[in-house]
Amino acid sequence: MSTRRWLARAGAYAMVYALAAVVGRVTVLDGSTLSLVWPAAGVGVVWFCAQRRSPARWVDHLALAAATMVVNMATGAGAPAAGVFVVANLVQVDGFVRLLGRLRPQLWGAGGTATLAGTRDLWGITAAGALSAAAGAVAGSAGLWLLTGQYSWSAAVVWLARNTTSILLIGALGMRLGPVFTQARAGRQGTPGWLRRYRAGPAGAFRWRAGEYAVVSVCSVAAYLVGFGYRNGLPLAFPLIALTVWAALRLSTTFVLVHAAVMGTIAIVLTLRGDGPFAEVTDHATRALLTQLFIALITVVGLALALGRDERVALTTELAAQKQQAAQRADLMATIIDSMADGLSVIDGEGTVVLRNPATVSLLGGRTSGTVLDAARYGVFNVDGSPLAAHETPYARTKSDGHVGMDVLIRNPAVPDGRIVHVVGTALPDPHGPPGAVLLFHDVTAERRHRDELANFAGVVAHDLLNPLTSVQTWTEAAADALHDAPTHPTITATTDALTRISRAATRMHNLINDLLAYTTARDATIAPAAVNLTELVTDIATGRTDAAATTAPTPQFTIGDLPPVHADLVLIRQLLDNLISNAIKYTAPGTTPHIVITAARRTDTIEVTIADNGIGIPTGQHQAIFANFHRAHPNAGYAGTGLGLAICQRIIDRHGGTITATDNPNGGTRITFTLPAAPTHTTNPTPAHT
Repeated sequence: MSTRRWLARAGAYAMVYALAAVVGRVTVLDGSTLSLVWPAAGVGVVWFCAQRRSPARWVDHLALAAATMVVNMATGAGAPAAGVFVVANLVQVDGFVRLLGRLRPQLWGAGGTATLAGTRDLWGITAAGALSAAAGAVAGSAGLWLLTGQYSWSAAVVWLARNTTSILLIGALGMRLGPVFTQARAGRQGTPGWLRRYRAGPAGAFRWRAGEYAVVSVCSVAAYLVGFGYRNGLPLAFPLIALTVWAALRLSTTFVLVHAAVMGTIAIVLTLRGDGPFAEVTDHATRALLTQLFIALITVVGLALALGRDERVALTTELAAQKQQAAQRADLMATIIDSMADGLSVIDGEGTVVLRNPATVSLLGGRTSGTVLDAARYGVFNVDGSPLAAHETPYARTKSDGHVGMDVLIRNPAVPDGRIVHVVGTALPDPHGPPGAVLLFHDVTAERRHRDELANFAGVVAHDLLNPLTSVQTWTEAAADALHDAPTHPTITATTDALTRISRAATRMHNLINDLLAYTTARDATIAPAAVNLTELVTDIATGRTDAAATTAPTPQFTIGDLPPVHADLVLIRQLLDNLISNAIKYTAPGTTPHIVITAARRTDTIEVTIADNGIGIPTGQHQAIFANFHRAHPNAGYAGTGLGLAICQRIIDRHGGTITATDNPNGGTRITFTLPAAPTHTTNPTPAHT
């Protein structure tokens, strides 16, 4: 906004402020200097709040000072007294703006753009108004005392009461209407929100609410005219608060403020005429104080009820919106769950089925109930067809172990041929009772069939390929031996070289088939976990490798630490360790003696084993890729292999629920680290061995 517009706005506010000051001076009680009301205090705080971002605040201060001087001097006050009032008013308005900015900075005029919308805002305005009015009263009373030598406590109290009431009533009204005008001027809102809500409703409801506004207004005016116009000395003013309560509970907050302002005006006018209960009070200060307290009371009561109602409506609306969103999400979730091909069941700690989707019913062959029954009632068996004990069911194991993954056989009249279902269970904690369980059901019948076919194929490969291949190797060696003592001849030499190539190719093919069979076994074979003494197993493998290298140089050296026992399949773990130790020996630079260090440490429920070597290491960026199928980190370095050794190790570790990683050895070479489940009971291992 341009400076010219700011100056124009400051001038307009000054004119309104001067008019309000004149109104206040008109309400001076006969025979005193006490004004019954001082609306200029409320106009001043609204003015300075609206001009908070003015680039020339000093213009507003000068305009307020000029208006105060002119009005007070024109109504009989001397220049020194008018100057005191200037200082007191400036202290008051500046104090209010600063206090409100600290107490409720989000409000319009306090640094934000929000409207007066809650009881906290009300108490913030009340506190800022009372404190700023107190500061103004102290400044004004002290100034007059310096001028006249007299100090009037009653005048100070009346000043505090009337200015606080004016700030509260007119300031709150400004806080309600200010954002509306600001948004309308910016083109964001042309109609107040409360009016848009009423218009958005049914036409009958709008007419009914408009009629209620009219009835409240007419009844209030009539009641106040009677209450303050009836000269009988009865305290008829305070029952009139019921009208404020009616308006606050039913109508808009802005209307409540306007209602309080109009009714307060009626009370003041009639009191000045000598009518109403307050006119019966002979002491001017007490009469002014009671009148201000009455206006403050209807303002605070009305605002507290109306703003509290607005907060409840806002919370109710928000809760209704959240409830609708929750219902929509629940419907969406139910649709997703019902459309899942996999079964899902949620069972509480007492065995009651809380949730079950149609896929679960289908996978169980229609055998469902509201509570968990024994496995035979559902037709659930072990994969081999044997009965499933009560403590072995997926639900029971999930509750006891916290998590389970197992295959079961479903066989009942609806599924006569049987169906293999993989069940994953996760415990569902309940702070008020035993844990429940979430069970996921996945049909693995086809996968099982495919796996069995692969296993059969592996058997065929072992029988139909290895035997002929063994014959090829045998006859190739026999032919090479027969030509070994033959006279040197180019044909003989070429034939011997061809036989050597055939023998190497057959050996490579034999190794590849063995690795494929080992990989299939590691992936599909049924594991039989038991306590495995790692120290004895590693020592046995190391001894075998040392004996095998006894006729060649160099002989590998082993350092074996104290290895805690693990709970794993002995055959698969032997294959795992044999592969890793074989790699550590094989991938060593020529002329270097292999040195393998095998250590382990307990990590809660797992054993972490590390195999470190002094080999050629792993190329950068391939530390994870080496565990993939057929991946060779050194394909052109002259090291034989199929690229399945570490893939087999990865598969074995996966089947035991562990992890395996490869890193560089700080001393050169590679470190392979893997984890296995710890054995449930401690087994004493031999002392570290060196071979």
